[in-house]
Amino acid sequence: MEKAVAIIPARYGSTRFPGKPLALINGLPMIQQVYQRVIAANSVARAIVATDDERIVRAVESFGGEVMLTRADHPTGTDRLAEIAGKIDADLIVNVQGDEPLIDPRMIDQAVAPLVENPVIRMGTVASQIEEVDDFYNPNVVKVVLDQSGFALYFSRAPIPWPRDLNKDQLFDSLPQLGLLRHIGLYVYRRELLLNYPFWPKTPLESLESLEQLRALELGVKLHVAVSEFSCHGVDTPADLERISRLMS
Repeated sequence: MEKAVAIIPARYGSTRFPGKPLALINGLPMIQQVYQRVIAANSVARAIVATDDERIVRAVESFGGEVMLTRADHPTGTDRLAEIAGKIDADLIVNVQGDEPLIDPRMIDQAVAPLVENPVIRMGTVASQIEEVDDFYNPNVVKVVLDQSGFALYFSRAPIPWPRDLNKDQLFDSLPQLGLLRHIGLYVYRRELLLNYPFWPKTPLESLESLEQLRALELGVKLHVAVSEFSCHGVDTPADLERISRLMS
């Protein structure tokens, strides 16, 4: 398989959880947990932490990881990613969030494989089955619907596709058969697309849903979605950290 370079954006100044990348999980900083899983993916030749904070730089260097310092004024993680992509030589760039300590390396391989196999695909991501009814209704769980070729039709915080003839109890019973999908925030880009992405204007649906990937769809980029049997749970709050620490133990 063609090798990709993974870039892991890690920002110290999270609004809901300042210092999140350095929070300890079973004695190791979260950024180290993520880095070790990313570099274990067969499709990844190199992993780089992208950060604007010297504390994270020192932490990554202390465990032998590769890290690059970026500007502090990037409006999004994708902009931070593009800055690093402009400095390296790689055809494929994988964006793995620095708050996904449970990410399975095989999920990264599943996202990369379609772009290796089909040079026409310019951008890819991952989804997994929704297993809890409450997740389907939760606006913090992003849903995605696909066409029959595996490309995204739409992403939304709303429950989509809407099962019109099922009430909530019936939905619970039918959930395994419905194939409802939650989006996992892992992306694979062809380098040229990623370098152009920050210069594209913010689009109406992106602004409405506060979902950056809608920019690509609105501007006509076909976004491939690999459906994975694996799932992962990000860390947004200290409560999430406690839950994931228990899971990893």
